[in-house]
Amino acid sequence: MGIQMKNTKKTLSSVNIFAKRFVSSIIAISSFLFAFNAYANFGLNTSNGYNMPRGVTEMSHQIYDLHMIIFYVCVAIGIGVFGVMGYSMYKHRKSKGSKAANFHENIKVEIIWTIIPLIILIIIAIPATKVLIEREDVSKADINIKVTGSQWKWRYEYMDSDAKGISFFSNLDKRSREQLQTSIDTGVSPSYENYLVNVDNRLIVPTGVKIRFLITASDVIHSWWVPDFGVKQDAIPGFVNATWAIIPPGKEGVYRGECAELCGKDHAYMPVVVEAVSQEEFTRWVGEFHNAKKDAQKNANKEWTEKDLMTAGEQAYGSYCAACHQATGKGIEGIFPSVVDSAMVIGDKKELAMQILNGKGAMSAFRDQLDDAQIAAVMQFLRNGFNKVGDITQPSEVKAWR
Repeated sequence: MGIQMKNTKKTLSSVNIFAKRFVSSIIAISSFLFAFNAYANFGLNTSNGYNMPRGVTEMSHQIYDLHMIIFYVCVAIGIGVFGVMGYSMYKHRKSKGSKAANFHENIKVEIIWTIIPLIILIIIAIPATKVLIEREDVSKADINIKVTGSQWKWRYEYMDSDAKGISFFSNLDKRSREQLQTSIDTGVSPSYENYLVNVDNRLIVPTGVKIRFLITASDVIHSWWVPDFGVKQDAIPGFVNATWAIIPPGKEGVYRGECAELCGKDHAYMPVVVEAVSQEEFTRWVGEFHNAKKDAQKNANKEWTEKDLMTAGEQAYGSYCAACHQATGKGIEGIFPSVVDSAMVIGDKKELAMQILNGKGAMSAFRDQLDDAQIAAVMQFLRNGFNKVGDITQPSEVKAWR
């Protein structure tokens, strides 16, 4: 019995020593990481892979500065707490003959460790509240853009100024989608620049003005996020959330983001690409867009060749339909129906056109999204690309069915 007690005590002593050394190691490693991260980010204005980007807007700068202030406060607290713990464990270790004090409570200590964190929280809350209030002030906007998230693309609508009436979808670009399918088939990921973060239609915005983004969704919850603008806002069906950004003149360029809410199967393939341009360039783009819309209306009145319809249809299908019905046209079983050998697709043309125009169930209505020529081209591709019906659908037919 005595031998067993000695062995038990010896085992407990070994465990105790191991536990102390393990905790000491964790403290040392944590302190090192705190110090390293502080050193790595000290004085930097942009992300180095360990930190958030500082961005290009004044608001993103304020958010970054607030983040760094709180980060350094946390570093100081971490060093102080872990330093005291490490010193106490080393100075009062058992091998030096120290014995643990036996007391129940200490009111002074409890008051101190309550007051100090409260003061720290107040110090942090003052600048944080200031930034938050300014972040939520969406008044006095120069231009309003409605952003609608849907599986798995963004729709942008310009609500005022000369751009009023401009509306389009922004999808993962065709090259990325094709390479994605290739990587799935072969298991080899492409390595070209901006793979999976390019879109077919960028959001064009002017610099030097306050842009209010009105953000909502048509199906599930999405989140529109552009780190360089300091903007991240949830897109919720039935609600309109607002946020804003002012891109300074001289900061023209392309800024990328993504959907930051897990929104379904293709969540990872729902990028945001914003191109900031000068006021003059924005005015020119608006004029070009309106002219292109007029040309599209003219196209609805001409006779298209089968080849032109198939080419345009393949492109439109890839931009507007492939996300759900897949590039192969076979859809997703139980979720999105196949368009190959589909009774709806190969049946009456008018019924197919009306479903595309008005939508059905989870399928969006494309009446206001696609012009007559695009819908005719999609129908041509569906009926004679994935299927072999052997007919031709002209834009004039779609125009009559509207």
